[in-house]
Amino acid sequence: MIDRRSFMAGSLALAGSGIIFRYSGAQTAPNGGAQGVPDIQLPSDVDLSNTHFPDGFFWGTATASYQVEGAWKEDGKGESIWDRYSHSTGKVKGGDTGDVACDWHHRYREDIALMKRLNQKSCRFSIARPRILPTGSATVNQRGLDHYNRFVDALLEVGIRPSCTLYHWDLPQAIEDQGGWATREIVSVFADYAGIAAKTLGDRVTTWAVFNEPWVFTFLGYFLGIDAPGRSGDDVFLRAAHNVNLAQGEAFRAIKAASTKAEVGGAYSMYPGTPKSDSEADRAATTRFHALINLYFLNTAIQGEYPKGFRRRAPLRTNGISTRR
Repeated sequence: MIDRRSFMAGSLALAGSGIIFRYSGAQTAPNGGAQGVPDIQLPSDVDLSNTHFPDGFFWGTATASYQVEGAWKEDGKGESIWDRYSHSTGKVKGGDTGDVACDWHHRYREDIALMKRLNQKSCRFSIARPRILPTGSATVNQRGLDHYNRFVDALLEVGIRPSCTLYHWDLPQAIEDQGGWATREIVSVFADYAGIAAKTLGDRVTTWAVFNEPWVFTFLGYFLGIDAPGRSGDDVFLRAAHNVNLAQGEAFRAIKAASTKAEVGGAYSMYPGTPKSDSEADRAATTRFHALINLYFLNTAIQGEYPKGFRRRAPLRTNGISTRR
């Protein structure tokens, strides 16, 4: 077991070495003395002497609200779908919950001090929507807004750029009880939430991600049912995914209306697909895989249309992650 400080001290060195650590060449790059971090073995034919990251590149960290915040029912926060899901018997291995997690809600100043020691220049954090809108809409919880205001100010005080993700999977349970992402009403409600966040933080936060990995929380949460809220089925997934795309556009408009200097994007998970064989059927399956997994949300955000490789022809089926659409 290691404590938070020891983990943070070694994490940057490990992350930087991950892509080359599998090599066992002649060169050895020392880790600078980080306790518990092995030296990096470089391949003998790799010359890194003239390599550098581009000017303006931000070294930073990223967190998800439910995974780090804790304080799951403090300061007026409402219940989220992950609160409900993790508290349901048999849903999470070991019965683990995010009730405390890393206790970021109480210890964020310590975390910022660690970021500063690691010479981080950017921090991507996510807002727990139930913390500022406990029932999902209507009444704003000012204590929640004040908390994120303090956090952003604390980052700026030490020269770290705040970058905000609006949705990292913790939908208010009250909205899920009304149908969640599978209902069209959620689109305008989400846009209202985006506007509230941007009006509150937009004078200091200029970099925004609307959704974190939209394919993951729609597919795993509304098709396979193995993530919160634990629903499953073709139709509920497609309705949820479509409404997420609509909400993506409306949230963009709401953020830009509140802050003209805002840069708005998203955080997408991408996976390569390779045909099992050179057969036409396998190549077509790979095209469909690419369209659904990689392009369904990204292409819609950039081009304003669904990818041409995605057509509804037969029910989705899972064998690993395969699709028939």
